[in-house]
Amino acid sequence: AGVTRSRLAASACRKAAAPAAASAASPRVGATRTQFVGSTNLPYRRDDEQGPGGRASNAGVKVAVFGAGGFLGRYVCCDLGTNGVLGYIGQRGDEFELRHIRPMFDLGRSRFVFYSPRDRDSMAEVIADADVVVNLIGKYYETKALANQDKFPFFEYRTNYTFLECNVDIPRTVAELCTEMQVDNLIHVSSLAASPDSQSEWARTKYAGEQAVREAYPWATIVRPAQLFGPEDQLLNWFANVAGRFPVVPLVDGGHALTQPVHMADVAHTIAKIIDEPEKYEGKTVDCFGPQDFTYKELAEFVYDITGQEPVVADVPKSAAIASAKVLQYQGAPSFTPDLMQLWSEDYVPPMTQEEYDAQSGSDKILTMKDFGIEATPMEKIAFNYLHRFRSGGHFQLVEGYQGNLSTQAGHSGKMFADDAGSGRL
Repeated sequence: AGVTRSRLAASACRKAAAPAAASAASPRVGATRTQFVGSTNLPYRRDDEQGPGGRASNAGVKVAVFGAGGFLGRYVCCDLGTNGVLGYIGQRGDEFELRHIRPMFDLGRSRFVFYSPRDRDSMAEVIADADVVVNLIGKYYETKALANQDKFPFFEYRTNYTFLECNVDIPRTVAELCTEMQVDNLIHVSSLAASPDSQSEWARTKYAGEQAVREAYPWATIVRPAQLFGPEDQLLNWFANVAGRFPVVPLVDGGHALTQPVHMADVAHTIAKIIDEPEKYEGKTVDCFGPQDFTYKELAEFVYDITGQEPVVADVPKSAAIASAKVLQYQGAPSFTPDLMQLWSEDYVPPMTQEEYDAQSGSDKILTMKDFGIEATPMEKIAFNYLHRFRSGGHFQLVEGYQGNLSTQAGHSGKMFADDAGSGRL
């Protein structure tokens, strides 16, 4: 019954942003949006926007995006295209690598530019005359590739991009370019796990990246999301994938560490609202987190309740999990890395409760999604939509009367497509 209820996902609609005066120095960036009744899907229109607002409109804002091909990046681009923004998209591969991003923008409203993170000039070409730059570059593991060597065994694994490069050096370069090119605003996406005291190198370098960005561009807006969940996530899908690929699903130190996942669309909407009024949020930090915290053990139980999988779930000491991950980390898009095991052994939650965030005062107040009028989406409303694919036979086998379930279909395959007035088709 709980699984059936979780199918009823509430559609997320962006609420109207509070009116604010446009910036005199840059009249286009920061222009407020007012409700546009003529469209149910695109309820916002800038005061000085050309067109009805949203699609087929010119919002008069140019946004450069680094990391558009990532999990969060594609949803940020979707919001940009939906709101009539001209997008400058940085891509590191050929012209087809980010082809799924192109339909998110109207024809002529996107510009794809090749760049290398180690080539400063090419990154400057991506930024060009952008009003706002968004940096979403990140990776949960250090990419490696086979390379030749002169001695036996004549090949070795070499790291392509380290955590230090992805999380510190590249963000610093983006921030320095924004300062040199006098870009109006910079949004840097970090993580709630960022900490100089974390045992995870990924989390430590995320913190160092925030400091590097602040030093090079003090007015940057830092967005710190918790772990993201959504159709392409590496959280809930991780449990379902590991259950199908490995004999045991390990829970590091019993899976007692806490996490407070946030829906990726909520974070994307938050970034879009910052772009609406970027001057208002200069130098601010925005924490994004879900409505409830879970242990990793509870997440495993939640996922397997939806998928119907019955894997062996084992409590594994962190030392044993790291030792196994040292071997398994060489898979493509690895499910296990030593650093990931370190990260999942620590709490991944906001430093304060929502009430404590609300009670803050002063210019150094840390904002949350609530300050943007965005209500955190419960995981239970979304997860079924993309986890039911892991069920053996799909989710229709549990619906009584839907052309029969798997047990009644056996031996009656010829009747599967027969007309049945009581089939209860959806």
